[in-house]
Amino acid sequence: MQSLNIQSPGMPDLQFVLVVSALCTSGLDTLNVPEELRRKVFDACWALVSTDPPPITPRERVLDLRSGTELTLDAIVATIRRLFAEAGIATLTWEHAPSNPTRSSSPAAGPLIDRLQQLYPDPPPTSGPSDRN
Repeated sequence: MQSLNIQSPGMPDLQFVLVVSALCTSGLDTLNVPEELRRKVFDACWALVSTDPPPITPRERVLDLRSGTELTLDAIVATIRRLFAEAGIATLTWEHAPSNPTRSSSPAAGPLIDRLQQLYPDPPPTSGPSDRN
């Protein structure tokens, strides 16, 4: 069983948002989050990055954070934490084996990957996982 602590996920904020968003739109039956809350979390995050209504088609329910700022990211993280806290959920749990990527990164993803590396460089070898927020 896999789990993710909402308040202390042990990963950078961008990764946290992407993981939570993916879980909320995954359709996993084993995720300990009711469908209504999954939809509410995604829709609230969507509202922070788009002026359009949230998509209904599952395939289109993907957050595009490329044009966001650190402030946008902070707002999304706070929204996720607030909604789960209001629902009394401190840890997400699910049963699903990690899967291999379905495709490799496209050349267009290169600038985003470079930007992420600048925002979240690899920690020095002496730091532990608790040092990464």
